[in-house]
Amino acid sequence: MSSNLTEQTLTAAVQRTFDDSTDPRFGEVLQCLVEHLHAFAREVRLTGEEWFAAMDFVERVGKASTPTRQEVVLLSDILGLSMLLDKINQHTGSSATDSALLGPFYVEGRPTADNGSDISAGVSGTPMFVTGRVVDERGQPVAGARVDTWHSDGKGYYDVQQTEQLHDQFAMRALLTTDHDGRFWYRSITPRYYPVPTDGPCGEILRAANRSPMRPQHVHFWFTAEGYQPLITQLFWRDDPYIGRDAVFADQDSLMADFVRHEPGIAPDGATVDEPFVTLDWTFTLAAE
Repeated sequence: MSSNLTEQTLTAAVQRTFDDSTDPRFGEVLQCLVEHLHAFAREVRLTGEEWFAAMDFVERVGKASTPTRQEVVLLSDILGLSMLLDKINQHTGSSATDSALLGPFYVEGRPTADNGSDISAGVSGTPMFVTGRVVDERGQPVAGARVDTWHSDGKGYYDVQQTEQLHDQFAMRALLTTDHDGRFWYRSITPRYYPVPTDGPCGEILRAANRSPMRPQHVHFWFTAEGYQPLITQLFWRDDPYIGRDAVFADQDSLMADFVRHEPGIAPDGATVDEPFVTLDWTFTLAAE
């Protein structure tokens, strides 16, 4: 390698160091990363002071991340990278349900629940009854599919943001399994729109850009079933005031749902509800492996 490198020759010299990578894909990705990273620095004429500020920002993003606070995921989300990857890897020409990003509030170790369970864990709010069906691209039911679901409470907070109030108990999230007809159903409380966390480094980006931090009201789902590609998606309240302004760009037209309001009466599970409640019903289509 020449020691007399210039702005014009440095990029190629760095790329050559990946020529003998043990994994060809690793070499391809890193060479391309170097090419575009160097091109970015040249295009904006990045200063040393700006680069040190960027490295400090990345360090603070890492330090802000915990098992229940995924600041790195949030950074990917607000930069649109998470949704771009969804679009790149989406099943072109498929009738499968559109995917939408995982988000920073998914956690492992969520409780399992039987169909029909109340997964709110006693958190107060407007009752919500969710009924869903999982089918393949021919419309045939997918039995035994695992259904991860989670959402915020009526004030826009997830359980992992209220660990002291909930005494570290999970709420408004569960893992269910579809029955022989591909169906699943549960009771919870109605979520609300909310701002993404802005008290960390990602909030600095949003404020500097004068961007809204708001996310429309939604419910998360993650489906896995043998013989099918996993599906991570969200359903959005069609009438939410923040539709079209989602801070993480996930509110696609195909995922707009009717969260139907009802007066006190009989719920979908046959229970008598003595207060207004909401129902959500949707059919999810999985693509075969």
